[in-house]
Amino acid sequence: MNLNRKKNLLATNHTNFYSELFSLFVKPAYGRQVRYACQWQAGSLLIIAIILFLASCSADKGKEIIDRSGRPVIIKGPINRIVSTAPSNTEIIVDLGLADKLIAIDRYSYNVSGIPHGLTLIDFTFPDAEVLLALKPDIIIASGHNVTGSGEDPFSLLRDMGIPVAYISMSKSINDIYEDIIFVADVLQVKDRGEELVNSMKASVVEISERTALVETKRSVYIEISAAPEMITFGKDSYINDMISAIGAQNIFGNDMWIVFPSAEAIITRNPDVILTGVDYLDDPIAEIKNRFGFGFINAVQNNRIYRIDTDSLVRPSSRIIPALEQMSRAVYPELYE
Repeated sequence: MNLNRKKNLLATNHTNFYSELFSLFVKPAYGRQVRYACQWQAGSLLIIAIILFLASCSADKGKEIIDRSGRPVIIKGPINRIVSTAPSNTEIIVDLGLADKLIAIDRYSYNVSGIPHGLTLIDFTFPDAEVLLALKPDIIIASGHNVTGSGEDPFSLLRDMGIPVAYISMSKSINDIYEDIIFVADVLQVKDRGEELVNSMKASVVEISERTALVETKRSVYIEISAAPEMITFGKDSYINDMISAIGAQNIFGNDMWIVFPSAEAIITRNPDVILTGVDYLDDPIAEIKNRFGFGFINAVQNNRIYRIDTDSLVRPSSRIIPALEQMSRAVYPELYE
């Protein structure tokens, strides 16, 4: 059955429902005496029917909220069937204790610890609307990364069908991640758990920051998530830059905007004290960095200060960035942990 036919069927069902509702209250009277005796009651019942009809329409509208991307979302009733379309969202949902309510996840969420077995896997950028519709989700927790290169909303059709879709934008700071968690917890009706999770994260960040607060000279750091020849790092307005600041270090690309595609010359010139890599698709990413042309002049290479950071914890803006933050702190200031 195609989606247009389903939409027509839904509209038809609503029409039949309201026809039946009115027929219950405005029934033909049998016998003149009964008709006259109940004439005033029929008018009253009609008014009651209209009031109930309007009330039901108002109830159908549900609760309107604004998601993290600025889109309006209407939530109707309890949420027991959740679709997550990004690993970061999946991790948040699991850490809120709602893993049992997940019915589908994106394919990159397959290794998130704590998810149930046998969940439906959906495409990250081109989700199958028919498959999702058949799952009957109460809500879809989407990501700004799901939007196609042309800016199209891949869930617009499902939204038109009345399925709530809440977008989590691409986080620009650790504080954004906190707010994402609070938002998801509120939408999924576990606000208290969200506050507890955020408070736990904040306590960990404070503990790490206090440890490095007395460092006299901040060490410079280059962090990359993609190796040569297409190197990728992050500058300001990114939560990864926030993480570098939180451990008391300086990002050598901290004055550049968000996603940075640095040249080898730029990295060599800025000469970082420490290099951190989240690359997990090479057998030995540290050796690859050491063997790059010209990198032998960099302090981090000369002093053997190149370290691996857990990829998932680093690149997923969720409640699970804390392990990466701890690894970064120990790598940059190992003497503080001796």
